[in-house]
Amino acid sequence: MHAYRKPFFIHAVSALALCWSAAAAAAPDTAVLAQVQKQKDPLLATLKDLVSIESGSKDREGLDRISQLVHDRLKALGGQVEFIEPGQDAYRMHDTPEKIGRMVRATFKGNGSKKILLIAHMDTVYLKGMLAKQPFRIDGNRAYGLGIGDDKAGVAVILHTLATLKSLDARDFGTLTVLINGDEEISSPASRALFTKLGAEHDLTMSFEGSPVSKDHLSLATAGIAAVTMKVTGKASHAGAAPELGRNAIYELVHQIQQTKDFSDPARGLKMNWTMISGGTNRNVIPAEAQAAADARAIRVSDFDALETRLRDTVRKQSIPDAKVDMQFERRRPPLELRPAAVKAGEIAKRVYAELDKNLIIDDSVQGGGTDAAFAGLNNQNAVLERFGLLAFGAHSNDNEYILIDSIEPRLYLATRLIMEFSRQSP
Repeated sequence: MHAYRKPFFIHAVSALALCWSAAAAAAPDTAVLAQVQKQKDPLLATLKDLVSIESGSKDREGLDRISQLVHDRLKALGGQVEFIEPGQDAYRMHDTPEKIGRMVRATFKGNGSKKILLIAHMDTVYLKGMLAKQPFRIDGNRAYGLGIGDDKAGVAVILHTLATLKSLDARDFGTLTVLINGDEEISSPASRALFTKLGAEHDLTMSFEGSPVSKDHLSLATAGIAAVTMKVTGKASHAGAAPELGRNAIYELVHQIQQTKDFSDPARGLKMNWTMISGGTNRNVIPAEAQAAADARAIRVSDFDALETRLRDTVRKQSIPDAKVDMQFERRRPPLELRPAAVKAGEIAKRVYAELDKNLIIDDSVQGGGTDAAFAGLNNQNAVLERFGLLAFGAHSNDNEYILIDSIEPRLYLATRLIMEFSRQSP
C-alpha cells in the first residue's frame, strides 16, 4: 500500500500508547477469563457445525440452512431475532445472483447507553460439492475447513462472545445488535444498505473477519474497491473485402484504454489498472464488440467520486464517433476511512489484550482487502474496527484454510472485554 500522511491526532495517540506501554499492564479479569476458557471447546463444536454446511454466495439452499442455524443460536442466547430478505434496493452488479442470501439480525438489550454492532458473514467462495473432499478436521493447533477463517470463525466468535457475556450477566451496554449476512463474498449487494444504516446508529462497530496468523491485529482503515467495465459496440464487416463498411470495436476500445490508462494517483493511494480485455469473433471479421475490465482502489470515498466523474467525461471523447461506448462503474466496497473514534476504541482494545500479556497491533495503515465494516463506516464518524475473528490462514484456497486453535481464548477475551469496557465509557 502507498503511504499517506497521518493526521496529527494519530501521532498524538501513538505517543500516548508508547507511554502507556511502558507501564505495567492490568491483570486479567479472572471472571471473564474463566468463562472464556469454558467456551473454547463449545466454539470448536460450533465451528464444525458451521463448516459442515456448504454456503457459497450463490447457493441459496445452503445459505438458508446456515442462516437457520445462526438464527436459532442467537435466539437461544436471548436475542430478538429476525430474517431479513434481500429487497428491491439491492445494488446489482455484473456478478450478482438472482437469489441473494438472506441476513440474520439479532438485538440484545442491556442497562446502559452504548450501542454496539457486531458483524460477520456466513457465505463462502467455495462451490457446492467441495465439502465431501474437505470436511472439518483438526490437526494439532489447526482447525481446517472451507470458509473456516473467512468468515465462519467470525460468526462463531460472535456467538460465543454473547454466550460469555450472558454467563457473566454483563449488561452495561445499551444495545448489542448482530448482523450476519450471506452476500459478503459478492460485495454485499443486498446487505450494504443495512450495514450503512446500522453503522450510523451504533457507537461502535466490531467486524469479525479473521486476523492473519502472522499479525495479531485490528484494522482501522481499509481500501475501497471498484470495478470498471467498458463495452464498445461497433459494426461487423468483411475484414478483407469491405473493412471500410465496419466500425472496429477493438480500435475504439484501445483508444479508450489509452486515454484512461494513467488515471492512478499513487500519492493519494488511488489505483486504476485495466486487467482484462476481449473482442472479436473471427480473424476475417471487423469486430462488432469488444470489452475490457479494470480494478480500482481508493482510500477515500471522495476519490472514487472524482474517478467516476473523470472516466465518464473522458469516454465521451471517441475516436470512432458512431461506435457505442458503455462504461459501468461498480462500487464494490467503499474505503473504511480512519477516524478518531476508532483510534480511541483501538486503544481500549490494546489495553484489554495486554491484560493477557499479549500485544495487539492497532493498525491504522490502509489494508488492501475490502470489508463490510466500510459500509458501517460510510457517512458517519463512529468507531469501526475490523479483524475481531480468529487468527487464520488460507482464505479462498483449496484444502488449506485453517484457524489457530490457541487464538480462541485470547480473541474471545478481547471481544468480551472490549464490549464491557466500551460500554462503561462516558459519552
